[in-house]
Amino acid sequence: MDSLQIRPLTARSVVLSTLLGVHPPRLPARYLVRVGELFGIAEGTIRVALSRMVNSGDLVQAGGTYALTERLLERQARQDESRLPPVLPWDGVWEIAVITAERRPAADRAALRQAMSALRLAELREGTWLRPANLTRRRPDIVVRQCTFLKGRPEEEPATLAAALWDLDAWAAKAHALSTALTEATAIAERFTLAAAILRHLVNDPLLPAELLPSGWPGPNLRVQYEHFESEFEQLLSEHVLT
Repeated sequence: MDSLQIRPLTARSVVLSTLLGVHPPRLPARYLVRVGELFGIAEGTIRVALSRMVNSGDLVQAGGTYALTERLLERQARQDESRLPPVLPWDGVWEIAVITAERRPAADRAALRQAMSALRLAELREGTWLRPANLTRRRPDIVVRQCTFLKGRPEEEPATLAAALWDLDAWAAKAHALSTALTEATAIAERFTLAAAILRHLVNDPLLPAELLPSGWPGPNLRVQYEHFESEFEQLLSEHVLT
């Protein structure tokens, strides 16, 4: 996994990945302790991580049960969307977002950039973002306040434009490497770590129409592979944790 630059499991990453993967994202401490035991992490280490995550605003605790906070619920929603993308048939139209708000504070500019990326828009130039109009998703208030949306068709070849806006070859290469690594991994800790990395990678999939993608695009197969792992991990939880 070193070649993929994936960090090893920590107590925090085990807790966070587990809660991000369950619906609703809420579990008693004793269950999270048992999950930690599956990966050789001591109970005390998990409980220290839980306390720190509450203090940092990642989790809320009530009656011995820990749940994700609003910020991480939004992350879970993005991950769920990346697994089952809300795609529409594409008719060649692109959505174009032009930033029209003036005198924006630095914090607003940073928040808008993050929101635009979460919407899977790419920046053509300063103040202009676009993508094929093949997704359905809610635009957050910060985007609605600062941007005007238009629709149009590029004069240049759409696939060429897409390749200029997104590094599709790099995304595909990492997807293939993650897929191979998960296929070859046998230890649950390694498979769990790789599956979490796959989910993070899927969040960065631009979800372009098939006609704009290079041949052999690995996105659909990577989603199937992740779903297989999730089923495997759910069975492990039901047999060794949620009992």
